[in-house]
Amino acid sequence: MLDYRLDEELEALRQTVREFAVEVVAPVIGDYYERNEFPYEIVGQMGKMGLFGLPFPEEYGGMGGDYFALCIALEELARVDSSVAITLEAAVSLGAMPIFRYGTEEQKREWLPRLCGGEMLGAFGLTEPGGGSDAGATRTTARVDGDEWVLNGTKAFITNSGTDVTGFVTATAVTGEQVDGRKEISAILVPSGTPGFSVSKKYSKVGWNASDTRELSFDDCRVPAANLVGVRGRGYAQFLSILDEGRIAIAALSVGLAQGCVDESVRYANDREAFGHPIGKNQAIAFKIADMDVRASTARLSYYRAAERMLRGEPFKREAAIAKLYASEIAVTNAREATQVHGGYGFMNEFPVARMWRDSKILEIGEGTSEVQRMVIARELGL
Repeated sequence: MLDYRLDEELEALRQTVREFAVEVVAPVIGDYYERNEFPYEIVGQMGKMGLFGLPFPEEYGGMGGDYFALCIALEELARVDSSVAITLEAAVSLGAMPIFRYGTEEQKREWLPRLCGGEMLGAFGLTEPGGGSDAGATRTTARVDGDEWVLNGTKAFITNSGTDVTGFVTATAVTGEQVDGRKEISAILVPSGTPGFSVSKKYSKVGWNASDTRELSFDDCRVPAANLVGVRGRGYAQFLSILDEGRIAIAALSVGLAQGCVDESVRYANDREAFGHPIGKNQAIAFKIADMDVRASTARLSYYRAAERMLRGEPFKREAAIAKLYASEIAVTNAREATQVHGGYGFMNEFPVARMWRDSKILEIGEGTSEVQRMVIARELGL
């Protein structure tokens, strides 16, 4: 018998993160957002709560939970703010997870404890300025020189790559040519501050303004040969696997934003009066909010299903793509509708729905565009 109720431990986690989001994040995040400032104090508190270590074993400083626990936390954070949620998602899914999944024991011991404790953030450099969704078109190169890798190239749109607590970026690079003539792509860990590794100033973004996103450059950047993450030539395949997991996390974040739009719309529709009664008494408004809730609830079940298959060890690529595609698209729809419910106030940045509207669109792009998700689903169907 299927039962999607959270167990006692997960429900306690959900409530704890919910309280943190409402009591700690909500009162101050708008100011961070308008200043385009990274919320170091909030991130530090999240670290002390153990959120960055949720899906990792205790032996590496983690909380001993699983990926679904991370998703629950992401959903609750995103109900209030997506900048904070994406900082956690990227730090875990893209920063720490490649080290945990593919790193050597020495790499795990060196990096994971600080990552799990939130003392350090990791980043993953995949996307390039001319590549976009075509990650296989990587131009960044890494050649062996003695016992070192020498990297040259540029990465774009890299989250958590330039904060004061960023410890490294794991970058994909062409390290040779395969037998069939295709590029051999590997993943190499580059510590922050390494000579030849430079981080640009923050992008001026439409949304996610309290998160850190930058362009990276490697100019004859040298790191030890031991900084190879995983198997040489398997960097691209490794990251595709990481992306499958990350799409479930982005779906959870999208559901959080969509649910936050419902929360704010219900609150506003009960408080705002027009023509002698709360606007929520108008069927046009009530039905609009009801449809928003249907979307959020359905998307939640979709990512629950994908996470369930992943944790069972069953194939989940298709389910993850479905969850990411649907949840991200309904997040955009709910953000637009919530703005409409709020009328002119929905266009004012002091209202959370304005921030949600600005934050929603990137969900259809990051960690695989909607078009890429449809490609994945079609292929999994045998098309």
